[in-house]
Amino acid sequence: MAILRCFLFPAKTHLWALVSLLSLAVGLPDRPLVAQESTQEAPVDGLGEEVLPEEVRYQRLTKMLTNVKLVGHFTIDGKPLKDLQEEAYEIKSAKKLPDGDLWMLICRIQYGGKDVSLPLALPIQWSGNTPVISLEKFTIPGMGTFSARVVLHDGKYAGTWSHDAVGGHLFGRIEPL
Repeated sequence: MAILRCFLFPAKTHLWALVSLLSLAVGLPDRPLVAQESTQEAPVDGLGEEVLPEEVRYQRLTKMLTNVKLVGHFTIDGKPLKDLQEEAYEIKSAKKLPDGDLWMLICRIQYGGKDVSLPLALPIQWSGNTPVISLEKFTIPGMGTFSARVVLHDGKYAGTWSHDAVGGHLFGRIEPL
């Protein structure tokens, strides 16, 4: 390729052709011999925000979900929005488990006329620096089987949920106990 450049553009590329031929002869890449800085940038999420190291994200999530109450509302698909239902979930503690995306949350759940406290090993995944509780046919003893995607961000939560054939949206604030 370097030889063709010399013949196609003889007036301007003789020096380039010579450098290219020399690089081929000594096994150097066919590019200018200029020192380049290593610019290894930190990974960024879809919003251009730097993705924090895993340990930092875990510390922040542990703090966010320790001694807090999620206070808000949920909707039921097919029902008018004026019929919003209130909800509250207390979380005493959150700890990353060694297995995959699982986190142990010690929770008090008030739902459907029930009020129970129990440990739940919940899968929490990440969208950049944002934790997302991701349940798929997750059984809570005495309450049923649920699927949900709940985003936790900036002192708030929001997402979708389903319980058998019923589902809807949920949203609210994360408040200290």
